[in-house]
Amino acid sequence: MIDLPPDLIADSLGAQVVQQGASGGPTRASIDSRALEPGNLFFGLPGERVDGGEFAGQALDAGAWGVVVTPERAAELVVAEGSGWIFSTPDPLRALQGLATAWRRVLGVPVLGITGSVGKTSVKDIARAILPGRVHANEQNLNTEIGLPLTILSAPRDSDLLVLEMAMRGFGQIALLAEIAEPNVGVITCIGPVHVELVGSVEGVAKAKAELIDGLPEDGTLVAQADPGLLTPHLDRAPALITFGDGGDVFADGVEVSDGSLEATVHTPAGQERFSFPFSERHNLENALAAIAAGIALGFSPAEMSAGTGRIRLSSLRGERVELPGGAVLINDCYNANPVSMRAALGNLASEPAETRIAVLGLMGELGEEAEDYHSEVGGIAREVGIDLVIGVGPEAAGYGPDVLVDDPSGAAAELSGRDRPGAVVLVKGSRSAGLEAVAEALTGKAD
Repeated sequence: MIDLPPDLIADSLGAQVVQQGASGGPTRASIDSRALEPGNLFFGLPGERVDGGEFAGQALDAGAWGVVVTPERAAELVVAEGSGWIFSTPDPLRALQGLATAWRRVLGVPVLGITGSVGKTSVKDIARAILPGRVHANEQNLNTEIGLPLTILSAPRDSDLLVLEMAMRGFGQIALLAEIAEPNVGVITCIGPVHVELVGSVEGVAKAKAELIDGLPEDGTLVAQADPGLLTPHLDRAPALITFGDGGDVFADGVEVSDGSLEATVHTPAGQERFSFPFSERHNLENALAAIAAGIALGFSPAEMSAGTGRIRLSSLRGERVELPGGAVLINDCYNANPVSMRAALGNLASEPAETRIAVLGLMGELGEEAEDYHSEVGGIAREVGIDLVIGVGPEAAGYGPDVLVDDPSGAAAELSGRDRPGAVVLVKGSRSAGLEAVAEALTGKAD
């Protein structure tokens, strides 16, 4: 419940009260009238094709605690004499963000903000599991200027910590999300050629991600790689810095991998501890080190965090391992792809104990003018690390120089189904626009 009095809600929204409703606060915020429940506060957000304010009347009829709409929509609702609070503001989205900031301040708990070109969702998943207390975090991809405030507003009153993934889709995006969330600790996982076409260059990516640094308070802490690369020119703006990875403040040694799990001794400024993780990928160990470094910045001990590794559940389509008929293993990593994550995934595939290692690769999106070069580079990496068979999916995947090129995901599934795969490990990876989840669904028998 968003336990705020209506007058404070109105102030936080920057809105005028057009009509009063029930006392007390709303249960949660909603932007979808179809999924609205009685007691929700509905935000009629204008969209490219549909104005959510059109459905404010339906929301009130469905038992909404109140609605936030533009003045024009509010006037229509007053004529209709609907029940519930009606708040009028020229910018309902900004109102949603303002209420989220107000609720974050009422909660009064530490906030961990996470961004980066690769790994931010996995760092969020790991942090949510290993950090002690009642941790509230984004679900699915609620990490944008709309999703992040909805995440904050869904945080229970008894939360101890907010872990918030932050997406970047251009300059000013991370700055806005930091303004809304007011993080105490920020993690920038890494910088790579991701969303390059939105910011012009990889240097532009670093600049955009570094907006998180400027959103930290004077007593805040930034967590970054020990080798920060293009982020380096921005680090002098960090109020304090903890690094992770080889040569960093938080690093791992004594790594042992067996049967889908990984153990390592993690060294930190607060001492060392043995961790046992429910994954085997080295790049996820890096993600875990970032989460542990954030925990150190928040004041938690390595022992406290080690106790939570059994709760780690990585989000779907991110390195999911599935046993296939005939003794093969599928690594379903098709949520997204870019040159950095492709390199990591291919390196992990090469390290798998297998009779045959197969990579099914779709396009990498949003790479700008150098997209062809990046695809060629990834194809070279696949050959360099010894992948036995590369299947490219779609015309853009020709840039990988694959052994086999198919038109679409169904063609890839057919190609794999026609091969004898005992002892094989099959990686499926590409940007979401490639639709490679259909390959995984076909191989596992989960297709419609």
